[in-house]
Amino acid sequence: MMLWALLLVCSCLSLRSSGKPAFPEQEKNPTFWNEWAQKTLKEALSMQELNKNKAKNLILFLGDGMGVPTVTAARILKGQLSGQGGEETQLEMDKFPFVSLAKTYNTNAQVPDSAGTATAYLCGVKANEGTVGVSAAAVRSQCDTTKGNEVTSILRWAKDAGKSVGIVTTTRINHATPSAAYAHCVNRDWYSDSDMPIEALEGGCKDIARQLFENIPNIDVAMGGGRKYMFPKNMSDVEYPGVAKYNGVRNDGRNLVQEWIDRMKDKGGHYVWNKQQLLSLNPRTINYLLGLFEPIDLPYHLERDTSSDPSLTEMVEVAIKVLQKNPNGFYLLVEGGRIDHGHHEGKAKQALHEAVEMDRAIGLADLLTTTHDTLTVVTADHSHVFTFGGYTKRGNSIFGLAPMDSDVDHKPFTSILYGNGPGYKLVGGTRENVSTINFEENNYQAQSAVPLASETHGGEDVAVFSKGPLAHLLGGVREQNFIPHVMAYAACIGKNKDHCLSAGTTALRPVFSSMAAVLTVSLLLC
Repeated sequence: MMLWALLLVCSCLSLRSSGKPAFPEQEKNPTFWNEWAQKTLKEALSMQELNKNKAKNLILFLGDGMGVPTVTAARILKGQLSGQGGEETQLEMDKFPFVSLAKTYNTNAQVPDSAGTATAYLCGVKANEGTVGVSAAAVRSQCDTTKGNEVTSILRWAKDAGKSVGIVTTTRINHATPSAAYAHCVNRDWYSDSDMPIEALEGGCKDIARQLFENIPNIDVAMGGGRKYMFPKNMSDVEYPGVAKYNGVRNDGRNLVQEWIDRMKDKGGHYVWNKQQLLSLNPRTINYLLGLFEPIDLPYHLERDTSSDPSLTEMVEVAIKVLQKNPNGFYLLVEGGRIDHGHHEGKAKQALHEAVEMDRAIGLADLLTTTHDTLTVVTADHSHVFTFGGYTKRGNSIFGLAPMDSDVDHKPFTSILYGNGPGYKLVGGTRENVSTINFEENNYQAQSAVPLASETHGGEDVAVFSKGPLAHLLGGVREQNFIPHVMAYAACIGKNKDHCLSAGTTALRPVFSSMAAVLTVSLLLC
């Protein structure tokens, strides 16, 4: 197989440079495909021996907005970044042995948002759009519907079971995805108390930044952006002291970061706000880590300052090394959050590079853990109206043009397009001629069919990739809220514990095996 892969890469490079069709010569031979299929068949047959171990560790990688078209396009981009054609490349998530589909609708929305979906795949309960950590009985923005409708997340279940827990994101740490892990809020936009209406404050509702530190006060690792929501109003940011828009915004005058530092100083807690500080830490000596690297969201991977801004992969490496010291294991939520932002802005290049970076982080996590005791799941909260097509040739740049012009307006078009979004543009009353602009520029906004200031989510199912103990339970087409129940079952946390053997063992009883066990013992005694 390795030989075939090497020949594939070499042929791609040589054929591209010679101007011949961009596919390897050996692909014309049926033997190539047959031998590849036979190798894949052997790998598939080996999966008949299912991993039924108890999951010591749980990792959920969430690509925000990473629908199936985004996965495919990111695969091609990954290959092209390494000099290949791209189509034959494997993402790290492609190597996971089990893949299913999750239905993403919210209880009140056919096309979902990131808050209601986060409640589903973290708390195990479908919810209304715009709400986090509350059931569908809670109404968006109505503070008085919060109490009594709170639902807890798998992060909380893991913490209660004695595991270490962590959150790593490229967005603000109090954004929709991470907030569902710890908060109960009827409005995902209540980042700080300054974002809340007076009636909500008087009604006793808490902003999400405050809940990060108060609801589960001993989250072991929390890294992302969102500094401005943690500091008193008008307090200058440590990194951007002269930029007013990055000043603190809290009306209650609290410095949540300093409060955390004071509370954790005798518990092995460390606060960092840049890459140098993060990478200078010794994970073996750290019990708690808070990293807030930007006032709002982290920069796109293509735009980050590599000397001061940590990558997602770097954050994940430190997080796992801190968390895995716990003999009881850990739960880690990792969000590639700016995939979603790139798509909303119509900037496919930004979005796809974010997806490739998350895939690097998945590969790094694989090196630091083992499938023997670690269940890893990769999925998305929702899709986008992003697509690529146009009968492009093998090896065509994923950001390139389709091979023909439109037969209606007789102008060229890029392979990547959006159903709606900010890329809609008319020049002289007709569609812009993309051959006159740099459509491979980092912030190029791909053309869209319908003009919108911000491109929308898509409503189709998303893929769920899984490997490790009981990963095979994530199969078929499932409701999105099924995901945390399977993960909890595999780790013997939360409500699903009856199937677990005595403490210290790694195997799990099959479901409904109690009666079979009784009969077996009876037969042996007889």
